[in-house]
Order: sequence, then structure tokens, then C-alpha cells
Amino acid sequence: MDKILFVHGLASSGAYKLADTLRILLKGVTVVAPDIPIDPDDALSLLREIYALEQPELVVGLSWGGLLTQRLRGVRKVLINPDFAISRMLREMVGEVKYLSPRKDGALSFTVTPELCRRYEKMETLQFDGIDEAEQERTLGFFARGDERVHCQPVFEAHYPGRSISYPGGHLPTFPEMKKYVLPHLRTFCHE
Repeated sequence: MDKILFVHGLASSGAYKLADTLRILLKGVTVVAPDIPIDPDDALSLLREIYALEQPELVVGLSWGGLLTQRLRGVRKVLINPDFAISRMLREMVGEVKYLSPRKDGALSFTVTPELCRRYEKMETLQFDGIDEAEQERTLGFFARGDERVHCQPVFEAHYPGRSISYPGGHLPTFPEMKKYVLPHLRTFCHE
């Protein structure tokens, strides 16, 4: 494996620490970690564009990034604590929201509107369209047993039977959790 595309979580950026964790754990692998726009259509469009340009062997999506990554078809992907119902969280955040990690464009915040929530609700109704056996084989999900925010493993298993792995930890995996529980499966998955 030479290259990974990392898709960060909501209110974050490509500078999020999990991108660096992947760089450290997968020495010699290029980790492309762009800042993803909050708009769902813009986000998916950008991801497809970057994927076509960079041609990574694997896409890794965390939380909100897992929702977006799951929408990519024909792509080998790993979802870490994906949130397939992000619109619920967004409805509780209507207004200005500060980014939690620095963005390349210098933006410090974004605005959640009811219209943005509706656009995510629409995406959520279509998110599992086009999944066949080959797509299931290209997708692996990791779910923290102590996740305090998201509980989407049953939904994932309904669409990707037998493709989820549980591990101890919280919503945002730590370096030791990634090293002990995710990395061995990631390496195996990339060589299947």
C-alpha cells in the first residue's frame, strides 16, 4: 500500500491527529488528508475528485467522514465509528460552529442551517444504494464499544454483514487503540 485518503470527522480538518497517527503507524505510506467542506454535495464531489486524482489504495473515514466515505462506490474503504445519521447531531448544532482543528483556508467556523440538515437527511435516505457483494467485500467497519456519540454498528451490519469489527475505546480512537486494534486488521484488509 502506497497511499491512503483520510476523511476527517465533523467540525475537523485534514490536520486532525488521526491523519498523523496513520502516517506514523504506516511508515512510508502517503496519507492524503484534505479539508472537507460541510455541504454534503460539495464534500462528495471533492472526495470523488481527490480519489480520481490521487488514486489511493484505501480510503479511511472517521465518524462524519465515515458517512461520506461509505457513499463512495468501487473503492476499498475503512469506516471508523461512522455516523450514518449525522442530521440528528446537526439539528442540535444549528447556528455557528467552531472548527476543532485548523483548516488550510483559515476558516474558524461554519454555519449549520435547517436546510443543511435537510440535505443530510436526503443523503441518509440514499446512502446504502448500490451496495452489492463486491462492495461489501471492499468495505470494513470499526466500532468502538465505548462510543459515547454514535451507535451505528447494527445499521452497518445490516448492509455489510460480517464486515464489522468491535474494539474497546471511545468515539475518537487513540494512538494505542489504532495501533493495537485497527492496524493489524487494516494491514490484512489491504492485502486481501
